[in-house]
Amino acid sequence: MLPTEDLFVYVYVLVHDLMAGGAVTVPPRPGPAPACTDAELLAIAVVRHLLGRRSEAGFLAEVSRDWGRLFPVLPCQSEANRRTRWLWGAFEQIRAVIAARLPEDDCQQVDTSALPVKHPSRVRGADQWTGPGNDLAARFGRDAAHAEWFYGFRLAARTDLGSRVVRAWGIVPAAVSERDVACDLLESGPAPRDLLADKGFSGRGFAAAQAARGTAVLVPPDKKQRATMPSSLRKVIAEWRNRIEVTFSEVTDRMELARHGAHTFWGLLTRTAATIAAHTLLRVCLSHD
Repeated sequence: MLPTEDLFVYVYVLVHDLMAGGAVTVPPRPGPAPACTDAELLAIAVVRHLLGRRSEAGFLAEVSRDWGRLFPVLPCQSEANRRTRWLWGAFEQIRAVIAARLPEDDCQQVDTSALPVKHPSRVRGADQWTGPGNDLAARFGRDAAHAEWFYGFRLAARTDLGSRVVRAWGIVPAAVSERDVACDLLESGPAPRDLLADKGFSGRGFAAAQAARGTAVLVPPDKKQRATMPSSLRKVIAEWRNRIEVTFSEVTDRMELARHGAHTFWGLLTRTAATIAAHTLLRVCLSHD
């Protein structure tokens, strides 16, 4: 990745040009124009996630101390947080524009990952963790990857198998039918030829519905199937299936989304949109693998 100063300049110029060209639009707000522009705030947020900085306040202090010549007028942390939440849709526009630079793979993957919002022992009835619609609220769910229960939501994502670019994503309830989530994610783009998924997505109805769209659903073999499968084939399946685990690891661990620090659903939505926009930028423009 680029040196930090070059990274700030690169991301800011990219965001500014997208906004100037109309590819990224921001709803107007009342009042005078702020001294720190929306393009500057978007660039700061994207770079924060690229660098894996967990604290928004800490990163603003770092920018003011070390990169003040690039951003001479920074808002206070509360104003920056409020304005960044207003800009959450711009992050998704940036992601979509950058992702469109690469053609979609014929083979894609779909999976979900836990997004906890508080420790299960601290849950005391209804709280503020409610999104748009009556069916989107924090609930208890099972995190199979860590073999534990959690309270919060799930991040669902559809990614290319080769480039690992996120093509569609969403925040969904913790206890949700993964097959229903996959159907929603697949409706947002052309049907891939092959779809790799884990055992939670297996089912004759789901496979038949996707076959009707021209997509073959491939799930890991069960214990009986593995016993008769060549070891070389098992290794290939495991290696390809591991790619989406790497993607989720980059988003949730390296870019700190698993420790998002949000206090409301809208804060979580903003941090998720910014993180996935940063990951898309990393995969399309800044990665060489």
